[in-house]
Amino acid sequence: MGGVARAHPIKHGVVVDWEALEGLWERLLVGGLRVCPEQWPVLVSDSPSAPPAGRDRIAELLFETLAVPACHMASTALLALCSTGAFSGLAVEAGAGVCHATPIYAGHARHEATFRLDVAGSTLSRYLRDLLVAACPHLQLQALPRKAITQLKKRYCYVSLDFEGDLRNPDRHHPVSFCLGNGCSVCLSSERFRCPEPIFQPSLLGQARPGLPALVFRALQKVPATLRKRLADTVVLAGGSTLFPGFTKRLEMELEAQCRRHGYGALRPCLVAAPGRGTAVWTGGSMVASLRSFQCRWITRAMYQECGSRLVHEVFD
Repeated sequence: MGGVARAHPIKHGVVVDWEALEGLWERLLVGGLRVCPEQWPVLVSDSPSAPPAGRDRIAELLFETLAVPACHMASTALLALCSTGAFSGLAVEAGAGVCHATPIYAGHARHEATFRLDVAGSTLSRYLRDLLVAACPHLQLQALPRKAITQLKKRYCYVSLDFEGDLRNPDRHHPVSFCLGNGCSVCLSSERFRCPEPIFQPSLLGQARPGLPALVFRALQKVPATLRKRLADTVVLAGGSTLFPGFTKRLEMELEAQCRRHGYGALRPCLVAAPGRGTAVWTGGSMVASLRSFQCRWITRAMYQECGSRLVHEVFD
């Protein structure tokens, strides 16, 4: 399974290396799960902003290369909602490669009101490395493995509820120390809350895009007025980058401020932050695929061989 960790065929939620994805899936199914792909239907989660043409390649890979008997493709946003038992709401995903705000009504995504931000977990890990290198230039921290940086991020970093105030006041920095493998000690101070901040302020990384709270508000703003309150009542958080302490409260504060600022003061978004939201998409997929009512939604290999990619778009678009 060592090769699995080194293959990164997806960037910002979009497949960029299909050959690597094929090898990764084959190793995961055969070497990791130890199953025979020809015997198991496969449910694939699809990024809300992924190009529809990618579904053709996914179907081709599953049916022609792995020879699975059936497949289904579902939006990560929908599966995140399903993990909470909801089929309508606003999915706010912040994972490793990309953030999305996706309104969903009765199981269908509103693509015209979906927004993405290419600042997520992997970007934050690189940013944390840069912050540490700048703080401790004598320790050669750029040589720290990516896995070690990610573990530091998950263990020590948090979202500030008052970023500018905390930045100005060293008494609020709550420093912690950790030891490197070579015996050296490194202190994390303001880096702890500066690391996740680009999700809220992409300008810290030189990006002119709005932060995630503004995108969540825009998604609500763009749905029909008749649906807005219903979707705002179920704002489901999903993905590992939503697990930072303080993330939910900060998003709630800024989202409420956006509503007041733009004349939607009566709109009170209700955030759903389940403890297992880091794997919400997987949980939702496992729940959906086990439903008796879902079994008629699979595309079988025979159906694919008869109709080709046209069927993929008819069923999943």
